[in-house]
Amino acid sequence: MALFVVILDTGIVSAMTSSPAVNPQTANGHVGNIDAAALRRAVAESFDATITRLKDLVAIPGIAWPSFDPAPLNASADAVAALVRASGFDDVRTLRCDKEDGTPGGPAVVARRPAAEGQPTVLLYAHHDVQPTGDLALWETEPFTAVEREGRLYGRGAADDKAGILAHIAAYSAVAGVLGDDLGLGVTFFFEGEEEAGSPTFRSFLESHQELLRADVIVVADSSNWKVGVPALTTSLRGLVDGTIEVRVLDHAVHSGMFGGPVLDAPTLLARLIATLHDADGSVAVAGLVSRDNVTVDLTEAEYRADASVLDGVRLAGTGSIASRMWTKPALSIIGFDAPAVDVASNTLLPRARAKFSLRLAPGQDPAEAMDAVRKHVEANAPFGAHVVFTPGESGNSFLTDTSSKAARVALWALGEAWGVPAVEMGIGGSIPFIADLTELYPDVQILVTGVEDPDSRAHSANESLHLEDFRNAITAEAFLLARLNAEGLA
Repeated sequence: MALFVVILDTGIVSAMTSSPAVNPQTANGHVGNIDAAALRRAVAESFDATITRLKDLVAIPGIAWPSFDPAPLNASADAVAALVRASGFDDVRTLRCDKEDGTPGGPAVVARRPAAEGQPTVLLYAHHDVQPTGDLALWETEPFTAVEREGRLYGRGAADDKAGILAHIAAYSAVAGVLGDDLGLGVTFFFEGEEEAGSPTFRSFLESHQELLRADVIVVADSSNWKVGVPALTTSLRGLVDGTIEVRVLDHAVHSGMFGGPVLDAPTLLARLIATLHDADGSVAVAGLVSRDNVTVDLTEAEYRADASVLDGVRLAGTGSIASRMWTKPALSIIGFDAPAVDVASNTLLPRARAKFSLRLAPGQDPAEAMDAVRKHVEANAPFGAHVVFTPGESGNSFLTDTSSKAARVALWALGEAWGVPAVEMGIGGSIPFIADLTELYPDVQILVTGVEDPDSRAHSANESLHLEDFRNAITAEAFLLARLNAEGLA
């Protein structure tokens, strides 16, 4: 039996191609065996209540990071479970698995509505945990008080990913309300509680509850749209490897005046080593990495600069289209640097310095081969004979979907139908590592990625927000998708 996945969340995006909406039997305003107008009306009539429920969820600061109090995260799971029960589910469970150190993982809410004989089951995924707020001075509103302003809803989790939860619940409720007893589609909700902490127990959770979560279609809420007013189907995600590079020069620190000159300090040599990771154009200079420039729909430089908040005068790095630089080419960043803070610096030659790198991988790149390529590069380019210690970190596979399948075609059609414009097929520069676990445990899975966000949603950043009209369209699109799967199955 075929297994399909659809995903909604965030990341900088780039489009490959735009596709015309698929044209099923929509004569007389019908989608499958239901009235499309009635479905739109059901979404619209409940939309104010959906926004109120989303605001209530935003008010709960459920952060799954170990350094935060777990009580709000547990309260978040309780609130989500209550919303699921209110939508008509009787079998609602809050489940968790232990981490490797024995501490409990984040609470996941799982609910099931069995399928009628011969009908497929759809699993709808999102996550209720959120990122920490960061510097509160950067927020224009209180992060855990949802505020509507100029057509957007501001607050931590308003977009990533509590909107995904409400999109699933509202879409299901609309279809159930219109179809009534004619709804034979099986539906499972799976709302994770630790995604922003790296999903540390996701694999063990899947293994422990593999049959409970088994489905013919999985809809995961974790991506973005092309821009406000233009929906997108995410067809690729970059993979990821990270790790640390340490440079060692001396056995211990020495006085910079007494000994400085004949030997360079570790931070200086580490900086010289880091500089070899990119060429003069700013392209990644590590040999052996997959890199392509085959994107047919692109962002303009002005659009990219606005979306990424690039300062005036800063030259863009790399070659080829901007979309390919974000989607089909590797991108390497230094995301951490261990050295004394300026305010406490002393006049010493530092013996060691360490940096953390993050390398995004083009689709088709093997993470193990990419990690080895970085190791070989830094060891071969150690400046002045400095001792280099390379420590590999996390890794995640890239993702590429087949848009010729029925599931992909229905998703493209549903998005175009809901927004009134054709959906764009796009890539995302970010990674969703747990997709690799889904594809391994459900080997026939096909993943379709959509979202509720747009380039200005600022997920993970201050002033995170959700475009409300696009949110309503996302609910409508998912309702259309569920309705057609109920009417036609997967044949």
